[in-house]
Amino acid sequence: MKETLRYLAGIAGPSGYGSNSTAEQVTQDCSSSVPSQLTAIITGATSGIGAETARVLAKRGVRVVIPARDLLKAAEVKEGIQRESPEAEVILLEIDLSSLASVDRFCSEFLALRLPLNILINNGGMFSQALEYSEDKIEMTFATNYLGHHFLTEKLLEKMVETAAQTGIRGRIINVSSAIHSWVKRDEFRFNQLLNPKNYNGTKAYAQSKLANVLHAKELARQLKARNAKVTINAVHPGVVKTGIIRAHKGFITDSVFFIASKLLKSTSQGASTACYVALSPELEEVSGKYFADCNESDCSKLANDESEAHKLWKQTRLLIHRRLSQPTA
Repeated sequence: MKETLRYLAGIAGPSGYGSNSTAEQVTQDCSSSVPSQLTAIITGATSGIGAETARVLAKRGVRVVIPARDLLKAAEVKEGIQRESPEAEVILLEIDLSSLASVDRFCSEFLALRLPLNILINNGGMFSQALEYSEDKIEMTFATNYLGHHFLTEKLLEKMVETAAQTGIRGRIINVSSAIHSWVKRDEFRFNQLLNPKNYNGTKAYAQSKLANVLHAKELARQLKARNAKVTINAVHPGVVKTGIIRAHKGFITDSVFFIASKLLKSTSQGASTACYVALSPELEEVSGKYFADCNESDCSKLANDESEAHKLWKQTRLLIHRRLSQPTA
């Protein structure tokens, strides 16, 4: 209740920011301490909070790489960024997050550029009302929101560890999740059912993928700490923003709810603020394995905090990916 009241009132938390803070505001104080030549990859940056995240990080001097399925839309975002920040460096590369082969190609193309990699923001996401399958024969929401990002992170992790070791600047991975992850019950979270659900429900599938994003952050944070790698990973809840995903819920009831609750919804810039804050704040340099909302550390669900569940999901995911790509799992 206390957090709800703080959200509604826009009261700042311990970080000095709250639900009303925008991405520009939370990075303004960081801008003087942002090291030069940072490179960030931001998925889902052709619209919504991803595009706003890319715009603000570029404004703060970060080189931005935008992986995109629609390169025309990505080019429009790039043009807008460079119109506002002429010195900004924005690189576009093709990707389809639902396809493991496409993620693999993107990573090869990025690594061939021989750029450092300081920040990875796993922001891209989708919501599907109907049951669809990826080319890898995996339920589309899970394949896009979680599996593609897990593989992307795995393929780029050593580059991030290497960059951190060479520059002395900690790498940061941010998984954009959602408070809806807390809706998932333990008996509903079975790996094979996530891949090929018998009774599909779009909202449930979305919530499960977002729980997987948090569990991924928890397990990878543990692994990175164990190997003393100078890379952190955290999960963030952007808040309720009327993005393309929300607009997928069409209908009179949804539109009515948005009309009534319009004062409670975040703007795109407010929605991008937490990811930007976690990506750049010097206060969070060594913070890892946490969950953030409204630019402050917050509580995730009991299931999302389950270390054994996180480790089991990581093992099952890694085995699946490497089997599908016919790669050794050593």
